[in-house]
Amino acid sequence: MATRAMLRGYLLEEALAWLLRESGYRLLVREDQDPYELVADGITLRVKGRGAVHQVDVLGEFPFTPAFSLPVRLFLEAKFYRTPCRLDVVRNAHGVVHDVNENFVTLPGRRPRRRFKYSYALFSANGFTEEAQEYALAHQISLVDLSGQSFEWLRTSIADAASDLYDEQIPSGVRRFPVTWMRGELRLALGTGEVTPVSASTAVGEQFRAAAGPILDGFVAMLNEHSERELLLGFPAAPFILPLAAADRDRFLAYADTHPDHPVRIRRVGHAEAAEWMLTPREAQNAYRLTFKLPDHVETWIGDIAGKERQRIQMVKEQFLAAITVYRVTEHGLRSYLLRYEPSDLLNR
Repeated sequence: MATRAMLRGYLLEEALAWLLRESGYRLLVREDQDPYELVADGITLRVKGRGAVHQVDVLGEFPFTPAFSLPVRLFLEAKFYRTPCRLDVVRNAHGVVHDVNENFVTLPGRRPRRRFKYSYALFSANGFTEEAQEYALAHQISLVDLSGQSFEWLRTSIADAASDLYDEQIPSGVRRFPVTWMRGELRLALGTGEVTPVSASTAVGEQFRAAAGPILDGFVAMLNEHSERELLLGFPAAPFILPLAAADRDRFLAYADTHPDHPVRIRRVGHAEAAEWMLTPREAQNAYRLTFKLPDHVETWIGDIAGKERQRIQMVKEQFLAAITVYRVTEHGLRSYLLRYEPSDLLNR
């Protein structure tokens, strides 16, 4: 049977695929999307590495190639533990991405082989331990902390749905939870991937299907009720990415589409690991609001010397948050937005 933590993680991954649906990548879910890099092991998708093939639950491919780089693919892994994510999870992520990036297998003859730059983003509903953060920073694993107030609605909904699914396993005689069936049902309902439904007769008994179906329907309905929300990935000049929570996506787009390069104000609310940051356009502060969290080790550094907090907040803004790039895919193609923080803004307030 699946544990509650496993079920929360599965649901969080699918919810993130939905929240990031316009953030610039397409889901890879079938071997025929890339028969040279991807391997179908039954109903499980794996990626070839130099020393092994690695199971992947959510794999995205970005439609643009950064300058002086290979085409980018992203492993997305989500953990929903009751405690901060520990070092062993981050160490495993590093091992996987390192192995797939060293896949030097050549094709028969002299046929050129396409290569990719694989990256790894690890999302955690309850943050990361200090050891995990230090290891990720050293090995360029992106950690995304979803423990802030902006994501409470999502954490609560996932926890409730996972608990209901867990409770239905024993009465329905489930010994091995049908993860692939559940992912397929959610992706079809949410429109996040081209997935062929798994037959109920081979994936799960009718009793569990009848019990789990309404739970999944309710989870999808909850996400659709928050359709105005979107999780934007912000790329600052820093060794981390920013999960920018847009409470109202349309307000952000209305401003950003007409001002793709604009100055912003950044304000920190709260203290230490509980702090959240708010970002608004400088020339029209009520136009939109994005919220995000910085890694805990940055927050700890900001506040570990009495009287230095304001100075260090300014330093973080100047050195790490001066330019944040956001990518988004629309029906008209890829759009990019540059959110610029100008240091003089803080000094003149």
